Amino acid sequence: MPHLFDIWAHPQHQLEPDGDWTTWVILGGRGAGKTRAGAEWVRAQVEGPTPLAAGRAARFALLGETLDQVRGVMIDGESGILAVSPNDRRPQWQATRRRLLWPNGAEARVFSAADPESLRGPQFDAAWSDELAKWRKCREAWDMLQFGLRLGDRPRQLVTTTPRDNAVLIEIMEAKGTRVTHAATGVNRAHLAPDFVERLNERYGGTSLARQELEGELVREHRGALWSRAMIEDARRGAAPELERVVVAVDPPVSSGSGADECGIVVAGVAMHRGEAHGYVLADLSVAGLSPKGWAELAAAAYREWGADRLVAEVNQGGDLVRSVVHGVAPDVAFRGVHASRGKMVRAEPVAALYEQGRVHHVGAFSPLEDQMCSFIAGTSTKSPDRMDAMVWAVTDLILDRRDGAAPQVRAL
Repeated sequence: MPHLFDIWAHPQHQLEPDGDWTTWVILGGRGAGKTRAGAEWVRAQVEGPTPLAAGRAARFALLGETLDQVRGVMIDGESGILAVSPNDRRPQWQATRRRLLWPNGAEARVFSAADPESLRGPQFDAAWSDELAKWRKCREAWDMLQFGLRLGDRPRQLVTTTPRDNAVLIEIMEAKGTRVTHAATGVNRAHLAPDFVERLNERYGGTSLARQELEGELVREHRGALWSRAMIEDARRGAAPELERVVVAVDPPVSSGSGADECGIVVAGVAMHRGEAHGYVLADLSVAGLSPKGWAELAAAAYREWGADRLVAEVNQGGDLVRSVVHGVAPDVAFRGVHASRGKMVRAEPVAALYEQGRVHHVGAFSPLEDQMCSFIAGTSTKSPDRMDAMVWAVTDLILDRRDGAAPQVRAL
């Protein structure tokens, strides 16, 4: 029973995908069970119905960042190949030849991604690559492996990795014939220390590092974007101070319905710190698929919940219609319409400069908003960054459009 992995596996990420695929990528947080899935997949390829019967693959490549990591994690680790193999099918490690040899004659040769040239010459019908996203010579090692996958009728390969913004990994994931499964650390908590997930979530929860290392998300950086992940992390705060003003900013969609753009709705406040105004992003309530009345009701509810002083909305597309929609559901809302007379990038640059100066902070984590901020590049982005636009309008109203140098009376949330 312990060796019947189909019974124990997490079906969403540890079991081989159906269909016709060439590369299977498992993205997972730390401790999500990637190594176990890799070791069990190797078993499923090389083992036959009996200990001496041939399996689907007979010439395997095991590729990791270093030879020590292949041996220590993929082979000898607690979830490695030797640990998960039943006694009558357990391969022998032949150190001098750097290979595993199974009773049925199948073999797996060990390679280091730090030495791509070692992959020149050998040929395989299957491969397992571990932690590809952190290989220093990722491009060279991956390319050499592909040239070697030329045996059998249908060579296949598995990549297990904690995601990083790695160009090779992204290309692999987007390639035709690739299947991707994904899991957060928490799905495997039964096999981890009792407080491991909670302790790390308490320390890193809401950060980009947690999204990458615990949630197993691919958090991308984009060259040319006004914001970077590091900039936003530096801006993150656990709580806001007493705020002098709070606004709800709305970037209305041009159309409505299921195919419409999102309606950007962001709540932000401002407080004085050593004579400087500092902005605090408090909530991202952006939503798609609502009618004008629907998003106006949501924005008005946020206005009341946060005790806002003003609702700021872009009126380029709707003009007085936006004001009338808002006042139709909430006549008491203090409304300010703003016109976008310049492009998105020009409007966003002064706000990004405030982030660089450490004058805008995120109270908590707003992953979709932050993804838009870190991916918007003028002239290349095809999807409207409605969340980012709403945030820019909020910070502009609170800081950049301040008319007086003195701070109004401080108010508490």
